[in-house]
Amino acid sequence: MAEHRLDIAVGVASALVVALATAARGAGLLDVLIAGVFGATLGLCRAWPTAAWVVAAVAIAALAPEDGAHWLPFPLVAVTAFGAGRWADRTSAVTACVTLISLSLLVAATSHSSAVPNVLVPGAGWLVGRAIRERELLAQRLAERAHELEHEREAYAELSVNYERTRIASELHDIVAHAITVMVVQATAGQRLAATNPQLTAEAFHAIADAAHGAEEDIGRLVALLADDHATGQAPGLELIEELVARAAGTGLDITLTLEGTHEGLPDDVIQIATLVVREALTNALRYASGAPIEVLVSGEHDTVTIEVTNDPAPSASALIGHGTGNGLRGLRERLSASGGRLQAGPTADGGWQTRAHIPRHNTARPT
Repeated sequence: MAEHRLDIAVGVASALVVALATAARGAGLLDVLIAGVFGATLGLCRAWPTAAWVVAAVAIAALAPEDGAHWLPFPLVAVTAFGAGRWADRTSAVTACVTLISLSLLVAATSHSSAVPNVLVPGAGWLVGRAIRERELLAQRLAERAHELEHEREAYAELSVNYERTRIASELHDIVAHAITVMVVQATAGQRLAATNPQLTAEAFHAIADAAHGAEEDIGRLVALLADDHATGQAPGLELIEELVARAAGTGLDITLTLEGTHEGLPDDVIQIATLVVREALTNALRYASGAPIEVLVSGEHDTVTIEVTNDPAPSASALIGHGTGNGLRGLRERLSASGGRLQAGPTADGGWQTRAHIPRHNTARPT
């Protein structure tokens, strides 16, 4: 509203000044009116830039053949050119520049004056106005891009939070599912042995306590990792896998671990994924083939670490069959796929089960 009032004031003031200046030079009434209209166009430059320069061009063309045309104030022509360059669109602005310079040359010809200022004055005004407009358009585009980037940043932050929630849920599932499976298997065995073999019953309950204690340590390690902003992940080496297998063997499982190839200098994320694969495979073996021998093979090659966990057929139907959710293997496949690896799980020829994972030493996943 304030700009609108300012434009009206500028237009009225300019019309009066130019009309009075024209009358003072002895021009006729028609020329005075045309000059007044020419001055009034300054009030239109902001709101109607194309109409402003068109009306100004018509006024200049009407006055050019007159003997008094040499009086035309070329600063006013420059301001008109500035308004066209500043507020008109590109096509209209270029047309205005060419038209105003051409009319200025016509005025120079009729008044026998130099053509140089008649070209430079409107040209300079137009260039200044256009430069300001281009700068404002650039600033507007940058502001819009900054707004888009802010929205993208918020969306990325939300996606990161969702990813972290999924990752933490997967970690907790692996830890808790393994511990609960061990405890249920041992509790079932303890129930069967309670009346006949108190010593084995005590060992079963001792295994349950170890499983619970191990789960508590794993969860504590996960919580500490999440709470430490500078944490870098698991310690290098395969100590975690060896500890996991030793803990499982301590529960009475017939389990063997074989390490082949080179394992030095493995990245933390490779160690973590390998540990998850072994833990999930052992959990499934306990759940679906309790009592069957289990073989764990960790083979380190130049570019890949291969994990194989194979269990023999179950000696009897497991009480835990059907209690799995399938989230473990699905989560492992997603984790391995994200790191460029792959997971294979399926029955063996003798009726057992094998889980096989190929983990690249370096992340080779393609960005999506």
